[in-house]
Amino acid sequence: MARFDAVVFDLDGTLCRHEQDTDEIYFGAFERAGLDSFGAPSDLWTALDGPPDPQDRLGYLREGFRAVAHQYDRRDADSEALARGFLSRLDFRAVSFLDGAKAGLAAARDHASVGLMTNGPEHRQTRKINALGLEDAFDAVVFAGDMDRRKPHPDPFDRVVSELSVSASDTLYVGNSLEYDVAGAQAAGLPVAWCPEDGDTDPGSYDPDYVLESLSELASILVVS
Repeated sequence: MARFDAVVFDLDGTLCRHEQDTDEIYFGAFERAGLDSFGAPSDLWTALDGPPDPQDRLGYLREGFRAVAHQYDRRDADSEALARGFLSRLDFRAVSFLDGAKAGLAAARDHASVGLMTNGPEHRQTRKINALGLEDAFDAVVFAGDMDRRKPHPDPFDRVVSELSVSASDTLYVGNSLEYDVAGAQAAGLPVAWCPEDGDTDPGSYDPDYVLESLSELASILVVS
């Protein structure tokens, strides 16, 4: 007997990883902007504050490059041009499945309806979905990046549950983020399986219903024995 009527997956960091070389993107941004390079990708990651806003990715990167420019006393550097150069170098098709993701998807399809709900916008996430060959893998797809409110707000969870025609309590959400996936799903009334990308399975103050080291373990929680 199936434990859930539906299983909904997050995309980035849950089903797939980005494979593009970070040096290629970072230093390519300087080349595209026509500027001598300074710093390193790690400086930008440190400067970026939280996850990107899907509605203003340019502004998010601009502020990050501005902080790096201040760090290296390059306040004259055009952070807007660097942000645009960075985005121009990104290849959203350069993705691969995380270990266990294919097995987790197959197990979900064997036992329930399957959905995808991601905080990214459709124009970007569709390229990843197509590159992974998942065009026909889901019964419902919600791109929260195109909504007024994104995870961890309940609205995207409510929408995917509605599109799957199931109840929240009978829908398992699977994601890698404690703040966005675990807290967001539980606030919307969905049980959640947390599968951290970095392998650190200590949830701290959060309380996911299930903790997975790999999505290959998902089959073990989908069936009532």
